[in-house]
Amino acid sequence: MTEVAADGLEHFTTHRTLLFTVAYEILGSVGDAEDVVQETWLRWADVVHEEVRDPRAYLVRIATRQALNRLRSLARRREAYVGPWLPEPLLTTPDVADDVELRESVSTAMLLVLESLRPTERAVFVLREVFAFGYDEIAASVGKSEAAVRQIAHRARQHVAARRPRQPVDTAEARAVAERFKAALETGDLQPLLEVMAPDVVLVADGGGVVQAARRPVEGAEKVLRYLGGVGRKQIDIALEPATVNGGAGLLVLVSGVPDGVVSMRVDHGLATELYYVRNPAKLRALGRSTPLER
Repeated sequence: MTEVAADGLEHFTTHRTLLFTVAYEILGSVGDAEDVVQETWLRWADVVHEEVRDPRAYLVRIATRQALNRLRSLARRREAYVGPWLPEPLLTTPDVADDVELRESVSTAMLLVLESLRPTERAVFVLREVFAFGYDEIAASVGKSEAAVRQIAHRARQHVAARRPRQPVDTAEARAVAERFKAALETGDLQPLLEVMAPDVVLVADGGGVVQAARRPVEGAEKVLRYLGGVGRKQIDIALEPATVNGGAGLLVLVSGVPDGVVSMRVDHGLATELYYVRNPAKLRALGRSTPLER
């Protein structure tokens, strides 16, 4: 290995977690984000590294282009997806929860908001609002003029502001609510959950047509309660473990010791307003480890 190649490897290794974080926020898929990181390495390996003034920006540019290519193809696949589509959940390291902006940006609620953006809008928003890249750097990443990127960023910011959660999640409150869900589901006494669910709470379940899950959002506390009761009765050996899911409080659902699903939630003022239940086996592959993220 030459000295230049060694330097290139060092830069890539230094920024690998950042590249994954960028790709995951653009794609909402762990497997596709990992593929983007690998594709970025293959393209980076062919670069004359001593000519690159800012390796971090250059690597993010490669990753963004690869993520955009994948995002456009994923959009076609999601049109044929059976039932609601939810982002692939991540068990994140504790430090992610300590970074309020990063925690919010990878939350299930925010990833669903980003899903409503066009591909280029999503990439521009992520690079500008989450990672604070300059408009010139973003323009090079998405293949647009700087003026166009400014307009796209403004439009995306307005779109997200109208849909994003209004208040930052209180981590302690969210964990307390998750503990109440754990206790209720394990004991079968679900009535106390009415105290920690908003009357208009919505539960979204993602089974991908592979495993049983509600094909439409379940709306209202009483209906959610009945749905959860049905889930508990169908599983014989069910256990729940508290987990940090996408930077927030959640639950890992185990059946006979094997991951069967992940629950994450949106909590406002001590009440669960949105519940996200991912059961699609293809989206449970990253649950054997905690994933570090960085800005």
